[in-house]
Amino acid sequence: MTIGGGCFWCVEAVFERQKGVIEAISGYSGGYKDNPTYQEVCTGDTGHAEVVQIRFDPEVISYDKLLQLFWIAHDPTTLNRQGADVGTQYRSVIFYHNDEQRVKAEASLENAQKDFADPIVTEIAPLENFFPAEDYHQEYFDNNRNASFCRVIIAPKLKKLGFD
Repeated sequence: MTIGGGCFWCVEAVFERQKGVIEAISGYSGGYKDNPTYQEVCTGDTGHAEVVQIRFDPEVISYDKLLQLFWIAHDPTTLNRQGADVGTQYRSVIFYHNDEQRVKAEASLENAQKDFADPIVTEIAPLENFFPAEDYHQEYFDNNRNASFCRVIIAPKLKKLGFD
């Protein structure tokens, strides 16, 4: 499962706390530039989104349950934006790894729409590439809890979702 819902620091912090998630890796996907850097992705010129690739144990948590968490962990109705983060690199996106994930993602979007007054703008597309982000982006929240972004944005989000 590879998803984007704004800043990958937030998405990673949420999903790595979910029981059944084995690994959550921040990275870049959906663009045309091979091995982009954070600075390149931030320009919005690479086509990539900040994403998190999630490896999970389907015996513990299903893809469907992870999709449910995706819809509540960010605002899927804001085009190319999450809070103060603006640009295509912050778009809401589900990159599916196979046809079964595509079908489930599409059904999940349709089901989630009833919970939002505005139309969901989440892109659902095949995973064509994934480039892990630089090491300092991995487990960012856990390694930088005192940073202002972590205290002001991520920690309250985790609390609201029942984590930490």
